[in-house]
Amino acid sequence: MQNVIITGADGFVGSYTVRKFLDESCRVLALDIAEIPNRLTPHENLTYMKLDVNDSAQLTEQIPADVYDTFVHFAWAGSAGPARVDYKLQMNNALMTVECMKKAKELGCGRFVCAGSIMEYEVEAAIHAQGSRPGMAYIYGMGKHIAHCMCKSVAADIGIDLLWPMITNAYGVGELSPRFVNTTIRKIIAGEPLQFTAATQNYDFVYVTDVANAFYLIAKSGKPFCEYLIGSGTARPLREFIIEMQQALAPDAKPLFGDVPFTGTNMPLSVFSIDDLRNDTGYSTQVSFAEGTKMTMDWLKTV
Repeated sequence: MQNVIITGADGFVGSYTVRKFLDESCRVLALDIAEIPNRLTPHENLTYMKLDVNDSAQLTEQIPADVYDTFVHFAWAGSAGPARVDYKLQMNNALMTVECMKKAKELGCGRFVCAGSIMEYEVEAAIHAQGSRPGMAYIYGMGKHIAHCMCKSVAADIGIDLLWPMITNAYGVGELSPRFVNTTIRKIIAGEPLQFTAATQNYDFVYVTDVANAFYLIAKSGKPFCEYLIGSGTARPLREFIIEMQQALAPDAKPLFGDVPFTGTNMPLSVFSIDDLRNDTGYSTQVSFAEGTKMTMDWLKTV
């Protein structure tokens, strides 16, 4: 693995992943929709190209064939905020992903690595339960799951190795979305009440540099047509993560559990296993939750 294309390269996880590949002496073609990237910094092995992958024809029109061996796909509109429930947008993301994979094959890439989500498992559990009425919050995960299903069949048909990393919950310095860790840290900084559900559902969080390392290792050593859960390896009830965060960042605060209703799906701890990732790639985490949230809070105070 020497020459890599990365879409969504100027995004939160994408930019860290670009940096990891560069650190491992890969040459990277970074694709994103901005004229000038906000997160990426110049590097002798980095080429940035403004390109909207929704027009996948541009991939083969603007990128030379038989130069790149691996295609890593992060581009996905509406991954946070209100757009997560836009079913037309999420369906378009799934279709765009399949088209990008087909273009990757045309460009001569032997491997297509796509960012999936643990919400795919939640979708399956919620949809197939008799009498279930899954909320709109599942739409994003449904888009990822549809993309996964279609990509696997198409990849087998066209002859490209598909690898499907599934992120649990990435967080860290540089993320501005209203995800759980960010929202909670902002409440701590503002001195607001820390109100949660009973928080008995199983959860996991993984710092963004560990996520980037996992993508590199999966692209390098992952087995074709396998999915790999990217997590910390220490999944547990959400309540325990909240208490760890509170004790590390605001020891005088008191988290209030049960004040917010929980309407999601509780997944068994076995779903969060990273054994395949460890066994096939040698992955291990480097940043603890307490350490990661402390770095994130220090950064959030500056923005």
